[in-house]
Amino acid sequence: MITPEQLTEYHKDILKEIGNIGAGHAATALSELMQKSIDMALPTVKLVPFHEVVQMVGGEETVVAATFFRVTGDAPGNMFLIFTLDEATTILRELTGDPEVDEERILTSEMTRSALQETGNILAGSYLSSFSDFTGLNLSPSVPFLTIDMAAAVLSFGLMEMSQVSDYAIIIDTQLKNGSSKQTGVDSHFLLLPDPDSFQKIFQSLGVPLNE
Repeated sequence: MITPEQLTEYHKDILKEIGNIGAGHAATALSELMQKSIDMALPTVKLVPFHEVVQMVGGEETVVAATFFRVTGDAPGNMFLIFTLDEATTILRELTGDPEVDEERILTSEMTRSALQETGNILAGSYLSSFSDFTGLNLSPSVPFLTIDMAAAVLSFGLMEMSQVSDYAIIIDTQLKNGSSKQTGVDSHFLLLPDPDSFQKIFQSLGVPLNE
């Protein structure tokens, strides 16, 4: 299992490139679904204690719409696609052509929630497919789990198992934003959290030594 001391700037650059390739394909897929420009910020790689992860998406009490996936295969881990409720509403209006979609509809309509879940499924599949192509590793997303809740509750769902084997998370974080939006801030996050044992497999697949 790779330790924080072994994660050099060189390794972080490799992980950023993985995030760049994966999220770039996901942003392209979202652009095609919505038929509009989707911007992508440069990925960041962060080593943070579990209790600080929620600060990355706006704080514990921020209500978000999140799709969670368990990544299975050669390098298991967890993946979150997290939207603000405003962005989830915008995406669903674009996809369904229904201007009446609002936050209440997302909370109460099974059909609306299914559309958002399937959107997450498409984006996660696109991300992991490009990740697999880049590394040569076999990776697949689980059936997506959609939840709308405060960020602390959403993230604890996917971090509970990991926290039993480590007290930190290495997170590849990429931000996606509606390219035509005039608002400031970030509309969504793609968080990829490989299991601690997966980092060695990822670096080995790329021929990158841990002591570089």
